[in-house]
Amino acid sequence: MNIIDQFNIQRYHKEQMAAYGEDNARALGWKTEEGQFKRFEILSQIGDLENCSVLDAGCGYGDLCGFLNQRFTGMRYIGIDLEDVFLERATQRYSNSGETAFFTGDVTKAELPFTDYILASGIFNYPNSDTEYLFKTIVKLFNNCRIGFGFNLLDKTEATNSLLVTYDRHRVLAFCKTLSNSVVLKENYYENDFTIMMYTR
Repeated sequence: MNIIDQFNIQRYHKEQMAAYGEDNARALGWKTEEGQFKRFEILSQIGDLENCSVLDAGCGYGDLCGFLNQRFTGMRYIGIDLEDVFLERATQRYSNSGETAFFTGDVTKAELPFTDYILASGIFNYPNSDTEYLFKTIVKLFNNCRIGFGFNLLDKTEATNSLLVTYDRHRVLAFCKTLSNSVVLKENYYENDFTIMMYTR
């Protein structure tokens, strides 16, 4: 991700925080907390995360950590995000929640830890000057997990906020199937959203 794309994402979130406050799902770009947690619920279905390591790419306030810890024991969670202000809140909320760590970075450039699972909720919703950004990042994150990679996208068939990016689920699914023989599409769980899960075996 280049510096202009990064700046635009940071500006977008500053505007969201100015409009809605810093400590809520709207600051992260979600319409509602319900929608955020419905996406978490679907991502949590990727597998049995008990005693597994999980990288949360674009972790925001780290709320996925709290969500997963209510469902799985012995999980080792790592969150990465561009926004220091989000990570400060995440650290305050969850740093004492089991084996948990947060760090600042761009998932496209950072040297990421190799984990059992990688989950990404909302990181592909922003415009990017690289037309292949989505596909390059899918490759990187999938190659960095031992078992599975799950991510959600906004659906191109529905109208959405013009500031955000939507995708053709069939095109994305076809690309993922070139990387993995085991790919699952989750849909019809929340308006304007779909989730793809890719497995290494």
